[in-house]
Amino acid sequence: MGDPLTEVVQLLQPRAVFANPISGKGSWSVRFSEYGNPGFCIVLEGRCQLAVDGHEAITIAAGDFVLLPTTPAFTISSFEPAMPVHVDPNASAADTRERRYGDPHGAPDMRSLGGAFLFDAADPKLLVSLLPRVVHVRGSTRLARLVGMVGEEVAERQPGHEFMLSRLVSMMLVEAMRATTAGGAPPGLLRGLGDERLAAALVRLHAEVDRDWTIAELAAAAALSRSAFFDRFTRTVGVAPMEYLLAWRMALAKELLRRDGLGVSEVAGRVGYGSTSTFSTAFSRHVGQSPSRYARSRDD
Repeated sequence: MGDPLTEVVQLLQPRAVFANPISGKGSWSVRFSEYGNPGFCIVLEGRCQLAVDGHEAITIAAGDFVLLPTTPAFTISSFEPAMPVHVDPNASAADTRERRYGDPHGAPDMRSLGGAFLFDAADPKLLVSLLPRVVHVRGSTRLARLVGMVGEEVAERQPGHEFMLSRLVSMMLVEAMRATTAGGAPPGLLRGLGDERLAAALVRLHAEVDRDWTIAELAAAAALSRSAFFDRFTRTVGVAPMEYLLAWRMALAKELLRRDGLGVSEVAGRVGYGSTSTFSTAFSRHVGQSPSRYARSRDD
């Protein structure tokens, strides 16, 4: 059977594009301007305050992982008032040295790792559509182990540390996405996977994306009537079942055309179209250009 969450992560192909250690002691405050792309913060030691624009300030502590799918402007600080130091995340990306704020002497009260994701394949808007604007995961033993390993990689910087760091951060992304299936996600796939009935249908759909699905078949997989399934799916996932199936097929088709370089007819068959012309029409309507032109444009 297919695992929808695994398929989404594989389609995104995430890696850490940069990760900067930050530490603070005493009274300190750092104001980051809007970045716009997916970013994260991992607390390695101690605790501090995080205030994301448009959201109430929260306390983050050792072992916590915060994911910001669009990374608006935010402030990270001690609990004592301080004049903020302003930082442009785009300008600081290349600097991997630890940045110390507040009292420069002695052991810090807090150490964290802040960074951003780069996606090698799909449009990162897919991630944005799946997650809330702020994802705060805490109290996870699995996540705490990953945080510890990330801290070791940053501190020791052994050969291959960039590869290891990218894989560890990718695993943390999966843990963050898993954590939101319990109800914190906006309407979308993750909320659907948090619904036991809908999850059964979504797993079947992803396992056989090339099947000529009907509402009745998906409803049967969810053990619901057709009308109850349609209403529940649309409300929870945010789109009607066939609209979701179309969107997922097009996401897969774009990746097959881009990464694997398959011909249009083969891609059509893999995503459930018996006719190349029918697939081309659907793809052009959904993506805004023909499959062949999309494939050429990705090679430019």
